[in-house]
Amino acid sequence: MDKAIILADLERTRQRTRALITSLPEAALDVPYHPGVNPPLWEMGHAAFFYEVFVFNLLDGTPSYNPAMDDLWDSFHVDHRDRWCRDLFPGREETLAYFDTIYDRMADRIRSRPMTDRDQYLYRYAIYHQNMHIESLIWCRQTVGYPAPPDVNSERPAPGERIDGDAVIPAGRWLIGIPGDSAAFADTDFGFDNEKPRFEVELPAFAISRVPVSNREFQAFVEDGGYRRPELWSFGGRKWLQTEIDVALVHGCAGPLMSEPKHPLYWRWHDEQWQERLFDRWQALNPDAPVTHITYWEAEAWCHWAGRRLPTEHEWEVAALGNQPGETFRRRPWGNEPPTPAQADMDGRTMAQHPVWDYPEGDSPFGCRQMIGGVWEWTSSQFFPYDGFRIDMYPFMSTLQFGDHKVTRGGSCATSSNLIRGTYRQAYLPLRNDVYTGFRTCALPAT
Repeated sequence: MDKAIILADLERTRQRTRALITSLPEAALDVPYHPGVNPPLWEMGHAAFFYEVFVFNLLDGTPSYNPAMDDLWDSFHVDHRDRWCRDLFPGREETLAYFDTIYDRMADRIRSRPMTDRDQYLYRYAIYHQNMHIESLIWCRQTVGYPAPPDVNSERPAPGERIDGDAVIPAGRWLIGIPGDSAAFADTDFGFDNEKPRFEVELPAFAISRVPVSNREFQAFVEDGGYRRPELWSFGGRKWLQTEIDVALVHGCAGPLMSEPKHPLYWRWHDEQWQERLFDRWQALNPDAPVTHITYWEAEAWCHWAGRRLPTEHEWEVAALGNQPGETFRRRPWGNEPPTPAQADMDGRTMAQHPVWDYPEGDSPFGCRQMIGGVWEWTSSQFFPYDGFRIDMYPFMSTLQFGDHKVTRGGSCATSSNLIRGTYRQAYLPLRNDVYTGFRTCALPAT
């Protein structure tokens, strides 16, 4: 990969992060603790610290910018709740100065030294890690109710013709994942450890929906009493729902299990219409947009109600990429080029607010739409390592999530477009709904 491309990626990452911090008023940085997100200033300092550890410390053996702060920026040394203690950390200007200093040093190092394969891999790893935190800075704004990020707009960049129904994927032998050997340093085959090594899988034919589940479709479940029908919910789903009601009872706003209406996070019934909160503003719910901020348990219950099922992650990747042995490997539904605004709703621009049939240029080989961007899509698969898994340079990239997390695929409206590919596996606990999660479904096997 050309140095100019990496430098441009680094600078875009810097500017997007800075904008997400500097566009907030000072008072917004003093909000109370929120369990699902990190405070914005800590996110910024942690990102700079990651460059220090995995580039300057690892490659050059140079000391930290401020060794006294290392434990506080390190996510494995500072408790999550303590990250919200403003007195422990520098203020905004000091944190910005630290952040900019590290980014300047990164740019100087890239420009001034020969770039080995290992250098390139570590540069990209650190940049992509920072882009993960850009997504979490965006969902922090949504969780807390901050104003929308500066880049958000209501433009509809890629309208499409309405489509529905299922795509039928034939039985066959398919490729999953990316190589796990030295090819990981190659430009086109970058991937995290949980995507490796590539393997073949035999799948029977299946039918998968061409578009994600929309607000309109999920609204029908809500209005049919879906949250009050225990038979639609698995044991884990009922336990999650009971916890939600217990929390509401503490605040005096709910009755016994299944006796109160429920709805997705950030929905409300107001002025005789369903509304959705987008950052700090309530707006009419767009019925054709993908349903967003859905837990795995809600997606599972909707499937039971609709007579459908969630895809496995292997089915999802096959429907998105359609890679088979002996063919040119496709990294994204449309090929190997990075996403454009005409192909995917990403980079925090329109925030999954447009119809599920938009972005036709991003269709998969089987005609499935919005498999990249829009919403992370729940699968039925637990997050486990592939056979032959080896821990990568960052030992906690995947290992802490194995076993009790579910796999989501495809990226979301808040995901950075330089980060995503069809093999990318994200892991969330099934109760997570503060992130940009939705789903698409498969037909049940014929009986």
